[in-house]
Formats: sequence, C-alpha cells, structure tokens
Amino acid sequence: MKPSHVVGIALLALVALLGLAWVVQGNEFFLYKTFAPKYEQVRRETFEHTRSFTQGMVQDLQKMQFEYVNADDDHKDALASIIVHRAAGFDLNDPVVPADLRQFVERLRRERTQAR
Repeated sequence: MKPSHVVGIALLALVALLGLAWVVQGNEFFLYKTFAPKYEQVRRETFEHTRSFTQGMVQDLQKMQFEYVNADDDHKDALASIIVHRAAGFDLNDPVVPADLRQFVERLRRERTQAR
C-alpha cells in the first residue's frame, strides 16, 4: 500500500469520526443541552447540603431576625416577607439551626398564612 493511500485513509477516518460526532451532538449540542442542567442541579443540591451553606444561611436569618426585632411596625411586614421567602427552601430542622430561630421563622410563616 502506498504512503499516500495510508494518509488518505487516515484523513477519511478522521472526517468520518468528526461526522459521527456531529451526528451525535448536532448543531444544538443535544447531549450538552440534555445533561448540563441535570449536572448543575446535582451540584446545587450538593452545595446546599454543605455545612458552610447551612451556617451562612443561619447567620443571614439571625441577622434578619435581629433587624426584624429592632424595626418599627411599618417595616416589620416587609422584613417578615423577606425572611419567609429566604427560609422557604431551607431545612429549619437541621441540627445547626438554633431552636429560637426555627420558632421565629415558623411564627412568621403562621402569621403570614393567617393574614391571608
């Protein structure tokens, strides 16, 4: 077999491989569009279960609790709305969450639910 035939076959194989990759991924990168959101969701859920995330959320909620206690009546409703919204997806039953903070957020949730 001539060296030019070997080079030609190698180039043809490379073009075929690239063509196959294009067929699999297509113009819209089908595999990436399918699996990237799922991958990112797993990363997000993993992050939300880390100790640093939990401690940071507890600190934020405690700071907002302090601001709520010191706020005048006109601002308490807005702060309560923000606190309930921030704590919505957070597991308050985590052992890191102090009992008084858990009770505070649950009380705000009850008050906001009864007010509607």
